[in-house]
Amino acid sequence: MPIVNLNAQFVNTVTCPEGKKKENYYDTAITGFIIEVRATGGMTYALRYKDTHGRQCQYKIGDSKSISFDKARKAAQKIRSRVVLGENPNEEKRTKRMVPTLTEFCRERYMPFAKAEKRSWKSDDSLLRNHILPRFGKIHLDRISQHAISELHHSMKNRGYALGMCNRPLVLLKHIFNLALQWKTPGVDSNPAAGVKLFDPNNARERFLTPEETQRLFNVLGKNGNRGNPQLKYIVPLLLLLGCRKSELLKSQWTEFDLDRRTWRIPLAKSGKSRHVPLSKAALEILNQLPRWEGCPYVVPNPYTRKPYDNIHRSWDEARKAAGLPDLRMHDLRHSMASNMVNSGRSIYEVANVLGHAQLKTTQRYAHLSQETLLEAVDAAADATGTNWGPTDSKGEATP
Repeated sequence: MPIVNLNAQFVNTVTCPEGKKKENYYDTAITGFIIEVRATGGMTYALRYKDTHGRQCQYKIGDSKSISFDKARKAAQKIRSRVVLGENPNEEKRTKRMVPTLTEFCRERYMPFAKAEKRSWKSDDSLLRNHILPRFGKIHLDRISQHAISELHHSMKNRGYALGMCNRPLVLLKHIFNLALQWKTPGVDSNPAAGVKLFDPNNARERFLTPEETQRLFNVLGKNGNRGNPQLKYIVPLLLLLGCRKSELLKSQWTEFDLDRRTWRIPLAKSGKSRHVPLSKAALEILNQLPRWEGCPYVVPNPYTRKPYDNIHRSWDEARKAAGLPDLRMHDLRHSMASNMVNSGRSIYEVANVLGHAQLKTTQRYAHLSQETLLEAVDAAADATGTNWGPTDSKGEATP
């Protein structure tokens, strides 16, 4: 274990002693700083130290052909300072090698978790494939910055995506990094997406069918056509009368309905819990008109496949345009159901129960009151005072 004054001149002239495969020369100035000289002519700079448990460690700095002596010496000084402060540079190096890329993390950890825990995992898979992994897939988790995530967020906006859609990859990245932190993933000590602010989509638009529009739509549905979808004339009225989500109706089965008790039990709603939907007399009339096929359990299946529809947009688009309602979304039928209930004098709690909302603030978006209803409300409040607010004569009495 020769101890020498390591310098550039020594490195340029030193050779491995004859008969040995290698020799380590220790520096007199920096504790643990060595150069390993091999019989083959190769030389490597390193720093030897003991970790907090007293174990001997060696941190490789670099070979003499790739790094000059001065740079190696400066590196040794920095590493030695970290050791004195209780750090373990080798442990950090091993951790760095273990940091996965985003693609690796999603393939090996996140997607198996999502498939087991989330009903919407296919949506996550689509967001990853189409928007997130093309940008960050090959980058290690510790190298994905807040600035880069913000750039992705704004680039989607610049490409014309709706603000709500722009937010979805950001929300997913926040969730992924939170899980990476929870699972103590190497290299992840913060969430780079946490500081990126979501866009305010301001898309809670109020679109409700008027009675006249409802009749126009119903008249169109009664006609033949609808892109070869004979079930649309039942699907649309049921969505309006039940206030359910499209997917809930399309996947529904007859075993979930109790027509005598006028109730529909949705086994797994969006909230993750089952819920019961009361059936109005009008909804019962539609349900009793539905065609049934032997061996087919679905309420409104595709008549040709006897399976639930994957997509009914084309027939719906044709019907709404024919009714002069090109801006009407299918989800607006659910909005209209809520609005009709409130305008009929039903409480917000009843609406929330029918729609299956866990929070009243969600229902309040749907519970739009018509201007006529509001006028009736303020007139009722004025009448309740028992006072005639008309003009009065000089004695203060109401004039006829």
